[in-house]
Amino acid sequence: MSDGGTLRLNAFLHACGHHAAAWRRPGSPAERLGDAAYWEGLARTAEDGGLDAVFLADGQAVGPVQHGPTWVLEPLMTLAVMARATSTVGLVATVSTTFSEPFPTARALASLDHLSGGRVGWNVVTSMTDAEARNHGLASMPPSAERYARAEDVVRAVLALWDSWETEAVEVDRTGRWADPSRIRAVHHEGLFVRTDGPLTVPRGPQGRPVLFQAGASEEGRDLAARFADAIYAVAHDADTARTYADDVRRRATAAGRDPASLAVMPGLVAFVGSTEEEARRHRAELDALLPLEHSLAQLEGFVRQDVAAWDLDAPVPDLPPAEAFSGPQGRYRTVLRIVEQERPTVRELLGRLAAGGGHATVVGTPEQVADLVEHWYRTGAADGFNLMPPSLPDDLEAFCDHVVPELRRRGLVPSGGPSGTTLREHLGLPVPGVAGGR
Repeated sequence: MSDGGTLRLNAFLHACGHHAAAWRRPGSPAERLGDAAYWEGLARTAEDGGLDAVFLADGQAVGPVQHGPTWVLEPLMTLAVMARATSTVGLVATVSTTFSEPFPTARALASLDHLSGGRVGWNVVTSMTDAEARNHGLASMPPSAERYARAEDVVRAVLALWDSWETEAVEVDRTGRWADPSRIRAVHHEGLFVRTDGPLTVPRGPQGRPVLFQAGASEEGRDLAARFADAIYAVAHDADTARTYADDVRRRATAAGRDPASLAVMPGLVAFVGSTEEEARRHRAELDALLPLEHSLAQLEGFVRQDVAAWDLDAPVPDLPPAEAFSGPQGRYRTVLRIVEQERPTVRELLGRLAAGGGHATVVGTPEQVADLVEHWYRTGAADGFNLMPPSLPDDLEAFCDHVVPELRRRGLVPSGGPSGTTLREHLGLPVPGVAGGR
């Protein structure tokens, strides 16, 4: 992690930007979220800017629509459009294991991997809310332990399906046969939650199989990431927290029989970039000023799972239960606890901190100041790269690519010619996985 040229940079593209008020800006792309050209333009910006990948998250239920857009388009279809407009940037999408079945999941991702020339990654998640469960025929969401047990079952089945074709299975011998049947095998996966016989209908992809990402902060999530993930989207608002998390998942990877160095930990990073620090602060203040108070309180309530309407905005944040006693999403909650512990903010100040990125690492300053934070985290083992979360789109993505990336290149942290190779595995320095029993 201390050598130059291996810092990973991924752009997390969300609606009009990660700041909750980004859609309210005059001239924001709020009317263009269903426009293919909008998403194509963002992908080209990331590719031209030398980033390794773009990432689209997903949700299975509509939130409070008055607060802004969330999951407007299905991510795999959107990435297919973005793939046609680009040639090298990686394409990562969330597909929830809570509701998806292995065969269609493996087939869709493998198809997109072929169509993009080997640039696809799968962000493995479990869904969380009862509203999502009811959209899929369930009365409520299963307990966390059950969701993660199903997630492992689905991942194992998908991996087996991707490996059901050997690399040399397709021969295209026009005088004889199209593929060698001895190199294509059924998988006969039968787990506690899913079963599939296989083989997959899609031959093995250009990068062997899509890259696996994971974003778990709970104990079960960390174990899942340690066993299967190639890269992790982490939540950490300071370097010490990030380093503790990275050390923990690497220990778990070692215990699972994996090389811990093969796991890339990529915390989220919200960067407000300006030619001066004052300009960057003004940009953040302008976005903060557009945020309705009720939206901020609703976001906080979602993070802490408490009624916060009666909290005094100008008083210190009330005592919160320890993380061990919290049953909701652990990543965001632990971040809130860390901010409260370190900064002792008022409720109003905490709302401002959470407005963009929900408590992820945030930097406000010049390209040099942003690069300072990136370099410090990277050099000290807190991060192998970053999941960039532009506060507003497309402006803040362009600012990072145009001004921060060149500074990182000057420091030898990213290659001057952009990511190596054309597949996502090559960008991230990952080997092509073999097939068990393959020749």
